[in-house]
Amino acid sequence: MRFNMFVPLLPLVLAATLTTAPTHSAPSEADFLIMPTEKLVWKDADAGAKMAVVFGDPSKPGLYVIRAYFPPGVMSTPHFHGEDRHVIVVQGTWNAGTDDSWDPKATTPLKTGTYMYHKAGAVHYDGSAGDQGAMVQIVGMGPSKTTFLFPEEGTFGKPRKLK
Repeated sequence: MRFNMFVPLLPLVLAATLTTAPTHSAPSEADFLIMPTEKLVWKDADAGAKMAVVFGDPSKPGLYVIRAYFPPGVMSTPHFHGEDRHVIVVQGTWNAGTDDSWDPKATTPLKTGTYMYHKAGAVHYDGSAGDQGAMVQIVGMGPSKTTFLFPEEGTFGKPRKLK
């Protein structure tokens, strides 16, 4: 076969490629969301912990982003979530326990910038076991559901081993 035979088809191939190529609109302010830290609305939780929704609504279907602050020595009680979660430590050292012991000595200290994946249904507890607070950013797909193993203990508090 000779190349000369395909030269007449070249404009057709080029036209088909250009008509199926993705198009992009000029960006506008409606295409972006900027959430400065000072505009976050923090809600108080037990034992001085705080939560803020950065994006979406964890109670509804769809992507959500939340931040959680744990004061020094405060950890969540053992629990699990109904959805996968992606956690990034944004401030301090966050201690993550991957069982139901609620023992700060059994946690893994995760420093600022560390990522942790929480599989749906995996029992864990977390917070700030040290003398400094910690903040994490959590991303998941709602609706979010949290089940506490020991509801009589509450949501946050001083771990049993610290009492």
